[in-house]
Amino acid sequence: MEIISYVFMTIGGLFFFLGGLGVLRMPDTFNRIQAGTKATTLGAFSILIGVAFANPSWTAKIILIIVFIAISNPIGSSVIAKATYKSNNIPDNLVIDDLKDRGEDHDNV
Repeated sequence: MEIISYVFMTIGGLFFFLGGLGVLRMPDTFNRIQAGTKATTLGAFSILIGVAFANPSWTAKIILIIVFIAISNPIGSSVIAKATYKSNNIPDNLVIDDLKDRGEDHDNV
């Protein structure tokens, strides 16, 4: 069980590293949000699963933490994307803007 724990924690650390690298390397805010959110979600899940294998008595708490992360990470990334869009910090290479036709009021984004 200890080896499985270390494997999951190593995978989680790798996801965190790649997420940070993606945030540094991506060209605009929307791509950075995607790289950071997906990688940190998978990294946190992997590390928490590794901790669950190391300490089976913590499994119930870890499941609650995983549920919280699964709910809060997408909400947080959509709020950042909405704030970026409302600040008119839109990348030049944006091909399709579905929200442009809604007019000047972007409160329903």
